[in-house]
Amino acid sequence: MNVYWMEQTEADVPIDDNWLSADEAVHLSELRVAKRRADWRLGRWTAKRSLSVCLEVPTRPDLLRKFETLAARSGAPEVFFDGQPVAVTISISHRAGIAACAVAMSSAKIGCDLEAIEPRSDAFVADYFTIEEQALVEHASATDRDRLLALLWSAKESALKALHEGLRLDTRSVIVIPCSTSFDLDGWSQLRVRNIGDTAARAGEVHSAGHVFHGWWQEASGIVRTVVADPPPDAPTSLTVSAHIFDSASDGKHVDC
Repeated sequence: MNVYWMEQTEADVPIDDNWLSADEAVHLSELRVAKRRADWRLGRWTAKRSLSVCLEVPTRPDLLRKFETLAARSGAPEVFFDGQPVAVTISISHRAGIAACAVAMSSAKIGCDLEAIEPRSDAFVADYFTIEEQALVEHASATDRDRLLALLWSAKESALKALHEGLRLDTRSVIVIPCSTSFDLDGWSQLRVRNIGDTAARAGEVHSAGHVFHGWWQEASGIVRTVVADPPPDAPTSLTVSAHIFDSASDGKHVDC
């Protein structure tokens, strides 16, 4: 399955808001914190820009206004164009002035995430990671520890988005299994995320236990990128903004790991 990937920065977002729909403009006006406004605009711009390329819609403000991403009852994003649902699935993430949007041209389950590499305490590891993941961290070199934690946390976020739950579920309800933890590789590397069920957050209810997502991760410039999906995706394909064509980010195809 193809998954398309686009990143944008705050510098890419137009100064004016004429690309927002009327409802989006109202929502933006209700956001009082400057950072929340900036992050929200960046995420919406990246989603609209990604969709315009995937659906071959010219990037004009009057057409971008027709794209809207609305939250379903589960909280998952649903895409509409001119008020009509579009048969695509997207996931959006933003971190440190960068936003990413992953797009599947189907009803696949998909989640993506960006995570900055930064120091995290032993208490953080004990509180949010499974025993298996803690063992990975314990055996990581001092150089790789923060990068590995960013990878594990980002993949968890991606999987919980794909489950349409987000952080409503206990982060220990999913186990991240990287096929490689080498941070010296170029391009995308494979991973799996297995859902072992959320008994803590749901008072005994097991949520989709046994579900396995396949995905990919990449680290560059202090940011870890992850995307997971079901059915298993090929390596993400980078969307070229200027030419409205697809530019493969990796020659890798899906192989079970």
